[in-house]
Amino acid sequence: MMSRSSSRRSIPNMPATCGKTSSRNGIISSAPMRIVMCACPLSLIAATLPRQAREDKMTLILRRDAGAVRHLTLNAPDRLNALSDAMLAALDAECAELEQDRSIRVVTLGGAGRAFCAGHDLAEMQAARQAEDAGRAAFADLFARCSALMQRLQGLPQPVIARVHGVAAAAGCQLVATCDMAVAADSARFGVNGVNLGLFCSTPMVALSRNAPAKHVFEMLVTGEFVDAPRARELGLVNRVVPEGDLYTAAEDLADTVAAKLGSAVRIGKQAFYRQRELTLAQAYAYTGEVMVQNMLDVGTEEGIAAFLEKREPDWPQ
Repeated sequence: MMSRSSSRRSIPNMPATCGKTSSRNGIISSAPMRIVMCACPLSLIAATLPRQAREDKMTLILRRDAGAVRHLTLNAPDRLNALSDAMLAALDAECAELEQDRSIRVVTLGGAGRAFCAGHDLAEMQAARQAEDAGRAAFADLFARCSALMQRLQGLPQPVIARVHGVAAAAGCQLVATCDMAVAADSARFGVNGVNLGLFCSTPMVALSRNAPAKHVFEMLVTGEFVDAPRARELGLVNRVVPEGDLYTAAEDLADTVAAKLGSAVRIGKQAFYRQRELTLAQAYAYTGEVMVQNMLDVGTEEGIAAFLEKREPDWPQ
């Protein structure tokens, strides 16, 4: 387990004056498919790269707060930001804090270095095979923890926007699909390539199949091939594609747009969006009708409607 560093760090390639960092909980703060071939699976590259720094001396998540927006960056670039045990724990701790923080209304999530996230840490997974049960308990625990994190991330009261560059592979692609929205660099690539190693991406397909059409998702799963950013947008995996140099600004602009809305309305709406998808049509209408009643009784909503009728800007209590 990594030690808790308290050093101040800023997000790479961002001006030091862009915002403050903080340190808490050990975290600093459809046309034919276009395929991009990858000679060597990126998750395999991540597992075999030499460690340039010990994880117990690294700050695994960088944080920058800008008004009501929190920008998070996975910071294990020598491992292509693989979802190691330590990285999963750091993300879980960040989610726990965000669940209680009403001052933050939107979150963006990106990766440091050459990639967004290359998936699970295969070196850690292989090491687990040394146990008497050949790793069964460790693998079950890993996938349970990762699945719980993905659900916790989607259950946050704040919308989460992925900022994707480089590759998003396997569980990294799952992470993109789990976020509420995604902005991608035009050079980004997306894949669930575990099948190339003999490991079908069964848990990543849960999130991916809820974002993109089934036949296209299945093709990605059984071929292990990557799609480029424009195709990912066509499939519904990402919202916007921008030049790589504009990625951070584009994600920030989208986050600022959402953060300017009434926070309580966005929180109510996000929860209702995911819940109603699990209901029948009649149940969904009954449920969302009650949600709209709750929303109408919010003092901020009363002010927003009054401001609209009076042709002025709302004075929201946030």
